[in-house]
Amino acid sequence: MKGLILVGGYGTRLRPLTLSIPKPLVEFGNRPMILHQIEALAAAGCTDIVLAVNYKPEVMVGALKQYEEEYGVSITFSVEEEPLGTAGPLKLAEKVLKKDDTPIFVLNSDVICEYPLADLLKFHNNHGGEATIVATKVDEPSKYGVIVHDRDVPNLIERFVEKPVEFVGNRINAGIYVINPTVIDLIELKPTSIEQETFPQLVEKKSLFSYDLQGYWMDVGQPKDFLSGMCLYLTALAKKDPKKLATGEFVNGNVLIDPSAKIGKGYLPS
Repeated sequence: MKGLILVGGYGTRLRPLTLSIPKPLVEFGNRPMILHQIEALAAAGCTDIVLAVNYKPEVMVGALKQYEEEYGVSITFSVEEEPLGTAGPLKLAEKVLKKDDTPIFVLNSDVICEYPLADLLKFHNNHGGEATIVATKVDEPSKYGVIVHDRDVPNLIERFVEKPVEFVGNRINAGIYVINPTVIDLIELKPTSIEQETFPQLVEKKSLFSYDLQGYWMDVGQPKDFLSGMCLYLTALAKKDPKKLATGEFVNGNVLIDPSAKIGKGYLPS
């Protein structure tokens, strides 16, 4: 199994957190944000992980190569000379991604959720299409591009409607995919959008399906969403693995404390 993480560029939307380090290395839950995704890919059986990078690749290499042994994966850094969008990086990394005929996970590095990749892969293999989009439900679909399904075939995507005026559905693209290697044949090595150029081709072939995400989801590419995403993550952690959360006299709510932090007298009460 292989996986590609769309790391992206300067992370300007997340400033000031990204003024000194690349966005994927910003700490989220006491570890670099991208480690959540690398861990999820490894747990799903990925042995080859490609990071599509176009900003400070040397910093990324220095920070992440050490995790190869810990997670039992090979991490390849695919460096873009120019930003290639969300599809171009797949073509650039074609040699690694098409080394065998197993499916490929594609993740947007801004997305935080519980990453149900094993279930996603099982769903993908069962429907027989070329690609699967993870979909999440939203309260205000008019702000997004909405997924519309075929009426006769469950989960088969019929079309996308961008910011619909009238209600056509409430499922949107969650930024996580699994594709067959054949999808890369539809992509040219140039700045290309998988959402706007590749997926419509698969819709025409009736080969694109969606998988409903359960639980929380957040695109944490902006400071306010980063904070909201952290709250969602901590709430989920309290249910799934509460032992990881801090406890004690001075702890109120769901809190993670880094092992390097020192807590004692002199705190400021609220």
